[in-house]
Amino acid sequence: MPEKKEQDLMQKIVSLSKRRGFVFPASEIYGGFANSYTYGPYGVLLKNNIKNLWWKKFVLQREDIVGIDGPIILHPKAWKASGHLDGFSDALVDCKNCKSRFRADHLVEDATGKDLEGKLDELKKVLDEEIDCPNCSKRDWTDVRNFNLMFSTKTSVVEGKEQEIAYLRPETAGAIFLEFKNVLDSTRVKVPFGIAQIGKAFRNEIVAGNFIFRLREFEQMEIEYFISPDDDWESIFEEWLLLQEEFAFELGVKKENIRRYEHPKEKLSHYSKKTVDIEFNYPFGGFKELFGMAHRGDFDLSAHSKFSGEKLEYQDPKTGKKYIPHVLEPTFGLDRSILVALLCAYQEEEVNGEIRTVMKFPKRIAPIQVAVFPLLKNKPELVKKARDVFNFLKKDFVCEFDDNGNIGKRYRRQDEIGTPYCVTIDFDALDNNSVTVRDRDTMEQTRVNLDELADYLKERF
Repeated sequence: MPEKKEQDLMQKIVSLSKRRGFVFPASEIYGGFANSYTYGPYGVLLKNNIKNLWWKKFVLQREDIVGIDGPIILHPKAWKASGHLDGFSDALVDCKNCKSRFRADHLVEDATGKDLEGKLDELKKVLDEEIDCPNCSKRDWTDVRNFNLMFSTKTSVVEGKEQEIAYLRPETAGAIFLEFKNVLDSTRVKVPFGIAQIGKAFRNEIVAGNFIFRLREFEQMEIEYFISPDDDWESIFEEWLLLQEEFAFELGVKKENIRRYEHPKEKLSHYSKKTVDIEFNYPFGGFKELFGMAHRGDFDLSAHSKFSGEKLEYQDPKTGKKYIPHVLEPTFGLDRSILVALLCAYQEEEVNGEIRTVMKFPKRIAPIQVAVFPLLKNKPELVKKARDVFNFLKKDFVCEFDDNGNIGKRYRRQDEIGTPYCVTIDFDALDNNSVTVRDRDTMEQTRVNLDELADYLKERF
């Protein structure tokens, strides 16, 4: 896809998201707040549908995974144990001329293709010799320095004592490891098993951007899957990669638009045996991370055991052997999942010489499942009948009632929302108890008897 067309697609997605209530720029009445967004009425429905789809697939339909909902603010020692306080940082550089701030490694990689993450001196050398500021075109850089991404806060105090510094979690996994022992003690899980959580995480990113692709406040859907050190971890790892790809397809992704990227050994975290990203072909910059999959070894449980003094072990019920499990970590970014669902659903079609914009979401994640229209809003008998149908259907479906504007405009609005089916109550509904059901994707209209309408729609969902 040509670059301009790709940029146009992103602009169209951002515009439609605001116009149709998917995603709003946050704090807009105060001039906006960088990289902060609000999910609007249809966006929050889409978001919840994706969360519910994930939870059903990875928790409710599996016997080997349980869920928790841990706090955003954990004990500060947890982040010391995990290494976040000492090593969770990015390379920061400022332009002295225009005062713009950048991720130094991203600047260098975008301009030269060189991956120099973590090599501050080399980054500085390349910047000084080869790279102008993207904002002002000058070449006058500060030193490259590490910038910790943790958001700090202060806990409430007892009178006369100083406030203690705490941190907003930079990932949801922290609480999972801290509650490992409680989950073992309160359930009947046996290795291999997983603990899942969906929740907000916070990273003070140097440069966020590309709409909701990179945010400072974002949401993760994460699993820590505990295995025996003796298990064939590579086959389990591959199974999880296939499941991550399968979930991407359920969001509407086509196979040709995702790929795997395995991190080279020299770039792995010190505790990782293997890390693979599931990448999506975004309209900006091509293939970038959508989901991640990592083998974390026994680093986390061992570290928390050392710092807390608690034994975080598992005892095999058959052999009696005690060991610290190893961990496989499939991570799913919720905001990126929403962005990808929007990108994949967006289509423009020519209909009778006009362009129809339609969001062809998979039916399971569409914000509104069924829209109900009276043909005319000034005919009380039609409006009453439509209201009766709406009240009947909303018990089984997420429905919207719409009587504003002519029927064509209502169809177009529902197309942009992504509603799979529109039910129109016309005068035939009064005479023979049948309605028109219009299919979003084909635009075909079918007469359906009201007595059969609910079953007709259920079959198609």
